[in-house]
Parts: sequence; C-alpha cells; structure tokens
Amino acid sequence: MSEFAYINDLAKKCAETDHIDASLYTKYDVKRGLRDADGKGVLTGLTEISSVHGTKEEMGSKEYCDGELRYRGIDIKDLVGGFVAENRFGFEEVIYLLLIGHLPNARELKAFSELLASYRTLPDGFVRDIIMRAPTADLMNLLARCVLTLYSYDTNANDISLPNVMAQCLHLISVLPMITIYSYHSYNHFIGGHSLVINMPNRSKSIAENILIMLRRDKKYTELEARLLDLSLILHAEHGGGNNSTFTNRVVTSSGTDTYSSMAASLCSLKGPRHGGANVKVVHMFADIMQGVSDWTNDDEVAAYLTRILNKEAFDRSGLIYGIGHAIYTKSDPRALIFKAHVKQLAIEKGRTEEFACGFYDWQYEWLKQDLAYVPKDKMVILCAHIPFRNGGAGDHSKSRYHTETLNLLAGFAEAHLMIGHSHYNENKIHTVNGKEIYEHIHGAVCGQFWRASFNADGTPQRLRHL
Repeated sequence: MSEFAYINDLAKKCAETDHIDASLYTKYDVKRGLRDADGKGVLTGLTEISSVHGTKEEMGSKEYCDGELRYRGIDIKDLVGGFVAENRFGFEEVIYLLLIGHLPNARELKAFSELLASYRTLPDGFVRDIIMRAPTADLMNLLARCVLTLYSYDTNANDISLPNVMAQCLHLISVLPMITIYSYHSYNHFIGGHSLVINMPNRSKSIAENILIMLRRDKKYTELEARLLDLSLILHAEHGGGNNSTFTNRVVTSSGTDTYSSMAASLCSLKGPRHGGANVKVVHMFADIMQGVSDWTNDDEVAAYLTRILNKEAFDRSGLIYGIGHAIYTKSDPRALIFKAHVKQLAIEKGRTEEFACGFYDWQYEWLKQDLAYVPKDKMVILCAHIPFRNGGAGDHSKSRYHTETLNLLAGFAEAHLMIGHSHYNENKIHTVNGKEIYEHIHGAVCGQFWRASFNADGTPQRLRHL
C-alpha cells in the first residue's frame, strides 16, 4: 500500500470512529462553532468596546431592522460623517477611541499619533530573515508567523501587565501594515516572478497613506485613494466581542499567555473561509459573475445567474452567495452602506463607472427620453435623482452614464432643475449646456445636518451648537 493510500485509510477510520450524532448537540445544548442551530450568531462574551445590532424588540418579539454598529456608544455613521465632513484621516482617532474609551482631543491625538509613528519600525534583518525567507501564497499564514517571531525580539515578551501589553499592542498596530505589505511584495517577487519593492514608511503620514506608500512602486497615490482606505480601516476596526477571531483571542488570553501568541492565534482564526477569509471567496465569485453575465446592468440576467449559483449550477457549486447571510445583520450592513456612498468617487477617478453602474441605466435614460417627448418645450422641467450630477468626474459628465445626454435633453426646455439628495451638505451648481443654464439643487439629508452641516456651500447657516 502506498503512503497516500495508507493515509487515506487512516483518515477514513478516524472519521468512522469519531462520528458524533448531530442531534446530540441539540440534546445537550452544545454549540457547533459560533452559530446556533438556526444559523444565528452565538453570544460568547460581553464588551463595552463596540455593539452590533440587526434586530429590535417590538411588542415582546424580535423584528429585523437596519444594521447598527457603534464604537464606544458612538454610531459609526456619526463617527465617519465627522471625519468625511472635515476631510481628515480618522483611523488613528478610532484606534484611540477603541482602546481608551473616548475620542482624543487635539493634544491627545498628536501625542498618540507620534507614538504610533515611532513604533513603525521592524527589527534589523526582520524583513530579509523572516518575511523573505519562506514566502507563502496565503499572507495570513505569514502574518501569524511574523507576529509569533516578534516574540523573540521582545525582552519583556512574557510580561502581561497592562502597561506592557498596551505597548506591545500599539507596536503590533504600527508594524502589521508593514509586515502585510512586505509579505505581499515578497510573494510577488519569489513566487510571482516580479521585481522586489521595499518602500520605507513616512513617519509624518497617516496609517492609510503609509500603506499606499509601501504598496506602490512609485509611492504615489491620490487623496481620494488614501481617504477611502482610511474609511475602510475605520469600518473594519472592530465588530463586537463575539466573532471567531475575537473569541479565539479571549480563549487564548484566558490561559495567561503572551500577547504575541494570542494575536497569532486570532490571525489563524481570521484566515478561515467562514470568517475573514470569506472576502477571497467574494472576490472570486464576482469574477465568475462578470464572466457569466454579459450585461451587468441587466437585473434579470444578473438575477438568473445568481439563481444558478443558489441551485449549485455555477461558480463553486456550493449553493452559497458569499457575503450574504450575516449572523447578526438582517436588513442591511451599515458598513456597506457607508462605503458604497463614497466608493462611487473612486470608480469615477479610476474610469470604472461601467462596473459601478454610475449614472443611469440604459432603460432609465430611454424611459426619460420618451417621457420628456410629451412635454412642451416651453415648460419648466424638474428632474429628481439621488446621486449628484456634479459628481461626474470633476465636471466631466462623460465619465457618468448618460449624464451628458440627460443634460442635453433638459437644455431643450424653457427652464430645468435637478433636485438631488445623497449628500450630507447643501450645494447649488449651475450646468451650462448650449448656452442654457440648468440648476442643480443638492439638498443635505436631515441626518446630514446632525453629522455635519457647517460648511454648506449655498449659505445655509451652520448647525446649531446645542445639537
């Protein structure tokens, strides 16, 4: 018997011997991982750091509701809204908030950011001897290995007093982006056959900016790229105390082990395809959909292909649409809604509006053209839409689907106005088409007035300070 056949035989015997009747989990109320039998998430601990909600109590019963995520009691929408409105990087502030319990003032933020910057360095020879010595196709494995190896460079590695653990955690926060990017470049070089690039971080830049500096060969990035990356880091900074990797950290730290061991264990848990590794499945699924669907703007065609996936006829034939079916969120994920509201700008900047479906669908424009054909040219036309027209690539409406065509249609009438929502501030803009002025009125959402309404371009008074 060959070695392969022998091992297969051992595995088969193991499976037969250690089979446990699934009904026993219900009989003895034993959890199978971090899901109940009905698929809902299991509460495994208590935390004051963040809270996650996808249901609410109504008349003694649970009702589905829009998802809610709070960091230290602050709604993630309000938190992000402040950073975006004031056009500043917020991830460092969020780190402080999650660790300390309140947002830092200017003096506290300056001291904290300087400390993180000073920690942004790896031991001599670490990149060469640890990261490049044995690159792997899966970066999560290399990250875990690197974190464990940092134990060897720490003279107080086993000291689990709070001040020392705080210092260790801040150091890990600072160097993990470096380890991640350098691991990626190492993989590209030694396995992918590309030129090796190692860029040093800039102590004066934010974490988001430094990730792009280290990632790009020429160290170049746009302001929008950095802002959106910062936003992504904020949205993924914390997600309650019960997810798999956090639970793993709680279990491991309960033994009194060191910081590096517990963090490495969490990374190993995060790698799994049913946890953090699911994002890889989502990327592969989208690539498959783009191959299998000829017209991404055709809802019926997309729905038909998704049905094929559910019926195990397409993609990996698991019957799963990855990214759908969150254990907590029911109606909506606030992180996705926030990110989608901003990512359109990046699609415009990168010339990827076709994929984002920026602007109008074909059928929407055709309907509008047909409908306006019945309106006398001497009338005033008011068109209501969600996304501002002025987002069409710094005034270049050719980068947004049918923006130019729509404005040309409106220019044929005596007077035309665009009534727009979406934004969290008020703004008036005038489009001039063939000598005709078309007025775009962008109205700040009510919630936007609470987020930030202190810079309205149309002269709307600043928000009431007592709010």
